[in-house]
Amino acid sequence: MTKLPVYDKDQKHAAPLAHYQARYKTLDPQEIAQRCGLLFDKTASAFSLRLMGTEYRAAFPEFEVRDSADKPGLNPYEQILIIRYLCEGKYFPPQGKQLSYNEIPWGNVYYRNFEGRCLKRLAYTFGNDLEGLRRIMEEGRAANGAWHLNAEPLPQGDAGYRFEFLNGLYMSIILWAGDDEFPPSAQMLFDDNFVFAFTAEDLAAVGEVVIDRLKRRR
Repeated sequence: MTKLPVYDKDQKHAAPLAHYQARYKTLDPQEIAQRCGLLFDKTASAFSLRLMGTEYRAAFPEFEVRDSADKPGLNPYEQILIIRYLCEGKYFPPQGKQLSYNEIPWGNVYYRNFEGRCLKRLAYTFGNDLEGLRRIMEEGRAANGAWHLNAEPLPQGDAGYRFEFLNGLYMSIILWAGDDEFPPSAQMLFDDNFVFAFTAEDLAAVGEVVIDRLKRRR
């Protein structure tokens, strides 16, 4: 009997990751640091960055991301998002406005995809566990904790928080609990400087990364 190949769930990320790795090594690290607002340690040859409250170092020119314990820090899905930002994104200070996905350039085109992958998934993950979400977010605010999410409680919805996704890039999640009449619902808002850092397609990946990382904190 012919043995069927084992499907590697990360296999589909191999080609795009390799593409950006090849491009990344041709760039000037100082230009990346200035464009993305990141520190570049010449001695370690690595960028310092924070993702969802956790510190990482992204090596250059061979792209590899490790955490503070010098262990591989990101899955392939997250690696693609970060290396795309390093290759193409720009950091600008926010101007004080938050944008829904539909207000992001091309967001109206990809909205249904974003709604399913992010908003509905967020709603059904935490819409009936608001206390669990609050615990996770409050833990991320603790000054003496290892996870410095710096989440700010919001007055909107039944539970809402604004937090830093990546260095200087803040976003908000807002949830409304379900009841006998209506299912739970959710919203994600992005500070206006996100439009320079990521495309609308990237923001669907941002939403998924947020949900995955919050779920791991349960």
